Amino acid sequence: MITKGMITKGLAAPDITLRGTGGKNVSLASLQPAKVVLFTYGADGTPSCTNEIMDFNALHPQFAAAGCVIVGLSKDSVKKHDSFGAAKGVVFMLASDAGGTLMEDLGAFGEKLFFGKMVQGVLRTTFLIGGDGVVQEIWKVAKVKGHAQEVLDAVLGPDAVMP
Repeated sequence: MITKGMITKGLAAPDITLRGTGGKNVSLASLQPAKVVLFTYGADGTPSCTNEIMDFNALHPQFAAAGCVIVGLSKDSVKKHDSFGAAKGVVFMLASDAGGTLMEDLGAFGEKLFFGKMVQGVLRTTFLIGGDGVVQEIWKVAKVKGHAQEVLDAVLGPDAVMP
């Protein structure tokens, strides 16, 4: 088990196990040597979350070509993920943190401003974990538009040639 905020850029990511679409369990370590993009979001079917998921989905071929696995994490159930993913054609794993404890431990759940009120909720966060298991980048996402491309650019690196 990890403790709150124990995922830090430049250090090894904790080996967490995620339960995702299709009822599959996957640990971060089992995905090595692939890079992993793990992003947290509020809920399947909400406008901003759906946009973020679909942006990552549209860029999935480029992520895969770069040897990178994408995993979306929310408090939704696996059953809800399965339905949403099938309806939207999502090609990567959506994982469930039904109790929210993992997102809290990752520093991706807490107090935020929502429509002018302070509430407890998911803090949209993206982690890029290298093929060696080391956290390469952490984004606290304020704006969904363009974020998936920003993450892909980081995966590809500064020397990447785009067509």
